[in-house]
Amino acid sequence: MSDITLIPGAVPLRDWRAVWLGAAPRLSAECRDAVSASAAAVARILAQGRPVYGINTGFGKLATVRIPDDQLETLQRNIVLSHAAGVGDPAPAGIVRLMMALKMANLGRGASGVRPETISLMEAMLAADLLPLIPSQGSVGASGDLAPLAHMACAMIGVGDVFLRGERMNAEAGFAKAGLAPLPALAAKEGLALLNGTQFSTACALAGLFEAERILQSSLVTGALSTEAAKGSDAPFDGRIHRLRGHKGQID
Repeated sequence: MSDITLIPGAVPLRDWRAVWLGAAPRLSAECRDAVSASAAAVARILAQGRPVYGINTGFGKLATVRIPDDQLETLQRNIVLSHAAGVGDPAPAGIVRLMMALKMANLGRGASGVRPETISLMEAMLAADLLPLIPSQGSVGASGDLAPLAHMACAMIGVGDVFLRGERMNAEAGFAKAGLAPLPALAAKEGLALLNGTQFSTACALAGLFEAERILQSSLVTGALSTEAAKGSDAPFDGRIHRLRGHKGQID
């Protein structure tokens, strides 16, 4: 299946369907400058020593707590690990692929502060069919799909389980077999950027749409074959009858 190029805000539905079916998406090269500029903005904030939420402060009620520079990577790691609390069966591979591709398109706008290499790892994982194990339950969709996206981020730093071409294993083994390496650490802001978003919910909605379309097409084929097998007449499908009826879509 051919690769898909993601242009944030301009990805046609057919491309999302292709990702759901197994196509490997890549972020448009046009996004690289914006992503790099966003990461550079985070670096400038750190160099200036200014307290900025999510970069060098705590989260939520701890927003006024300043985090020392030597603990910023630990801060991002901890928010990821603490939110990886999903339960239930693993989400289907198609939904996980969609979730990761949607997150790539979101980060590709250059407004989240992640480094280019973080997005590149997501591209490489999808190309290698190395997918995080995402529990199917655990998100309320309120402040984003925090738990599912936390499991994705965990895999990216070599924690938790993954599926490599459909085979379940721990992340360390999965990356080694795929010839890839996880991120050594998440930089300032990256953990928060990966967790915040509704990409899991959106992926589920897209998968539901594609399944409904597949069922509709199957029902049309089944109906046609059933009519043929029963030696039925095609006269009721005459377009002139339906134009007189005037019910939009009934003959489409």
